[in-house]
Amino acid sequence: MTYSTPLPAEPEQQAAPSIRLLFSALLLVMLLAALDQTIVSTALPTIVGELGGLEQLSWVVTAYLLSSTIVVPLYGKFGDLFGRKRVLQIAIVIFLLGSALCGLAQNMTQLILMRALQGLGGGGLLVVTMAAIADVIPPADRGRYQGLFGGVFGLATVVGPLIGGFLVQHFSWRWIFYINLPLGLFALLVIGAVFQPHIARIRREIDYLGAIYLAAALTCIILFTSEGGTVMPWDSGQLWCILAFGLVCLGGFIYEERLAIEPIIPLMLFRQRTFVLGCLISFILGMALLGSMTFLPLYLQVVKGSTPSEAGMQLLPLMGGLLITSIISGRIISKIGKYRFFPIAGTLLALTAMVLLGTLKNATPVHTLYLYVGLLGSGLGMVMQVLVLAAQNSVEPRQIGVATSSTTLFRSIGGSIGVAAFGAIFTHSLQGRLMALIPEGTALPRAMGADSIRQLPDEIRIDYLQAFGGAIHTVYQIAAGVMVVAFLLALFIKDQPLRRE
Repeated sequence: MTYSTPLPAEPEQQAAPSIRLLFSALLLVMLLAALDQTIVSTALPTIVGELGGLEQLSWVVTAYLLSSTIVVPLYGKFGDLFGRKRVLQIAIVIFLLGSALCGLAQNMTQLILMRALQGLGGGGLLVVTMAAIADVIPPADRGRYQGLFGGVFGLATVVGPLIGGFLVQHFSWRWIFYINLPLGLFALLVIGAVFQPHIARIRREIDYLGAIYLAAALTCIILFTSEGGTVMPWDSGQLWCILAFGLVCLGGFIYEERLAIEPIIPLMLFRQRTFVLGCLISFILGMALLGSMTFLPLYLQVVKGSTPSEAGMQLLPLMGGLLITSIISGRIISKIGKYRFFPIAGTLLALTAMVLLGTLKNATPVHTLYLYVGLLGSGLGMVMQVLVLAAQNSVEPRQIGVATSSTTLFRSIGGSIGVAAFGAIFTHSLQGRLMALIPEGTALPRAMGADSIRQLPDEIRIDYLQAFGGAIHTVYQIAAGVMVVAFLLALFIKDQPLRRE
């Protein structure tokens, strides 16, 4: 079969105004995809109140996470095969169709299915947008552009719940999905008009069997991490059977990739030192960041008495630090042509922030927390998009999509495992401390909501908050240990000259 494959574009192929317009559209697409990972969280109680289906609540989030993660490596490969423009347009259409149908859902089952459809498009938006800029900007100049991608991703992570809460309060939860339509259509039109990648006709084969193996493996791994400890207990035989089947499929995928003419993820890439280190550090960052950051809003609401909206606003220093250092590091890399310093400094800053967050006490002033999370964001901004740039620069131009999707995939899987692992650590630590501090038989709230805890008798509430704070310490101390591994791996990254073509 014959497909269109992108070749490296010359910087002068498109005029500067066209590149700026295209880049603005790509940033908008990235923002939409990243927002839909977090914007729904504040609307879940309202959705359940209207549609019912409380027992299916977690699947509104899990369905999107699952489907978007599964397709990440496939979109990366298809972008290399068919050309980024066509694949990105298809992903946007699928995402917008899923958004419209989510807004029209009449029951929880319909909403979950449409969230899965939306995720099938959303996974492509995250990957193909980052790879698409490689078709028009050479690596030597790409840093300052990809730095903005990191800033937008961080912005979406923090403001998603705020926007979701505003739309639910003043309009309807359905507008969380409808708002994607005009913005997405605008981006689709701009991309169709100004995105002109340099392409050539090359004969390719699609590794369908590898795609099936990989989809099955990722599905099982994400189900294991998302359902374990919540829907199913950790000692459930069914849960561990899911993981076992996922590992078998992973083995089948690796075997198939050794034989395939055009593998989804060529195993030869794992001989590239920079590529492997980028994937491993991305995995650890996803694990430590998402696994530990889950508990900061909870800390602010339970210990500091913040409302959900206030807790979201209090994390803005994290976004600010990430945005600033992401942009600055990208510009410096484009100017000096070297990037090794930034993953090392960034992981060290993030490690320092994790250690400091592990010292939080119930009486710690909130402005101290602002400083710590700002430091964490600054560290992450120096690492996240630099790893993508380094991976892209370490492979051949025809494999840029695979390199981009692989680092994104490892970060997503790390995040899924981190949320499950740190959730189990927090729960175990909290229960152990409560048993030591509170008399046996004392009635405690099942949920960790701030309102439930405030209703406890004063002496019980003080002990509960002490146990809660101690459990938070444990989470961040372990997260700091995980970040040590990322820092040590970053030391082995070597600068490779950034290509000018």
